[in-house]
Amino acid sequence: MTARAGRTIVEVRGLTKRFGGLVAVNDVSFDIRAGEILGLIGPNGSGKSTTMRLIMGVERPSAGTIRIEGEDVAGWAAHRIARRGVGLVFQHSRPLHRQTVIENIKLALLPDSLLQLVADPQVEARARLIADRVGLAGVAERSPNTLPFADLRKLELAKAIARDPRVVLIDEPFAGLARTETAAFSELIRGFRAEGRAVLLVDHNVKSVAALVDRVIAMYLGERVAEGTAEEVMRDPTVRRVYLGGAIETAARPESAFADATSLLQVKDISVFYGKAQALEGVSLHVHEGEFVSVVGLNGAGKTTLFNAISGLVPYAGEILWGGEALRGRSPANIARSGLVQCPETRELFGDMTVRENLDLGGHHLGQGEIADRLAWLFELFPILRDRQRQTAVTLSGGEQQMLAIARALMTRPKLLILDEPTLGLAPVVLEQLSKALERLRRTTSITILLGEQNVTFALPHADRVYVLEHARIVWEGEPARFAAEAGTGYL
Repeated sequence: MTARAGRTIVEVRGLTKRFGGLVAVNDVSFDIRAGEILGLIGPNGSGKSTTMRLIMGVERPSAGTIRIEGEDVAGWAAHRIARRGVGLVFQHSRPLHRQTVIENIKLALLPDSLLQLVADPQVEARARLIADRVGLAGVAERSPNTLPFADLRKLELAKAIARDPRVVLIDEPFAGLARTETAAFSELIRGFRAEGRAVLLVDHNVKSVAALVDRVIAMYLGERVAEGTAEEVMRDPTVRRVYLGGAIETAARPESAFADATSLLQVKDISVFYGKAQALEGVSLHVHEGEFVSVVGLNGAGKTTLFNAISGLVPYAGEILWGGEALRGRSPANIARSGLVQCPETRELFGDMTVRENLDLGGHHLGQGEIADRLAWLFELFPILRDRQRQTAVTLSGGEQQMLAIARALMTRPKLLILDEPTLGLAPVVLEQLSKALERLRRTTSITILLGEQNVTFALPHADRVYVLEHARIVWEGEPARFAAEAGTGYL
């Protein structure tokens, strides 16, 4: 905590949120003081974003208190909490595109009362001051749809501070920003601290906010697992286990063991934008035939975007070669039929269809004899699916659904299988079953696999080579055995 931090502005005690049988936030407590920046980190599903929505009034807590300067606002509507002095900076910009930048800020300054239809004559001057405060004075008369992404993020900041909030909540502050833009955005956030505001930053990983925050709270599965300075949290064994998964074991084959002169898949300097947000920046990698390559990175690093570009699902700049031929211009269906098959993070099963029907869809292009042989092989790989053949996919557990998604992809007889975050949300016993299945694929088949994972302990034992993806860029490449020494310490 900085020396400037003053009185407690936010007091959260025993905060709990249940969605049916799922406990998204479990008995979480913390304070934020005036002039303090608190970082709330955790992987997807950890409960950090739900915590922020509870404070803002977007969700109603199941239990606990949220006090803003001593007044319990838990369960209040979002507009009442905003009036109480809480501002929210959304990750995704939501401007009114028919209005100019300055008009968007003026709208945020207007009174709530319908009885007061005429704006205060000082609104224009205040709006100009706020635009200058966040670095938008030079584009104040432009439409938001003409602005670069970084300026759209600044506009969200401007709208959030229009009512002079005592508390500012910022969701994924640096998502989509280039490195140079991140520095400027960080200075704006530091300005909130200097002004005595209490600031809560929500992000996936501590490293991206380490230079800004006074304290960090790490969450996992809805609970607070560590608290301290950024350095203390990065060293915390529980946090490292959550992100890294434990001890790292490797059994890589050398790249020289793969005989193909030209790699089966070549990704050359590709970049992807979603609107004005850059999701990939100059990413290159290659995969040999029969090789197992892991792309590791925290959630939001760009793994899914990379795989979707390869599969033809999103436009990109750069070049992707499959078997030496360019993939640009080919449809996702055509790419899949050529043997490059993706098993998505979202699984995309047909929930009302049975396990067998989902598998039959994957093998619809095969002959009857080939289907029978393929099913017998898959039921050896995932025995539970044999017992669940007549069960609808929606009734399966999360682990069983993941096995079915992988099995359906394997029914297509892929040359290269892309697995996107297969361990997401799965219990340790299921992770072990999946790990054994992947190792069997690696040892007994010639299939090529490109795996995207946050859990490096799952990703590395099977991998021949590893790429580390961080903030849309490849920052490290090498053998798994080198990861712990060269990249593991900086992974958080």
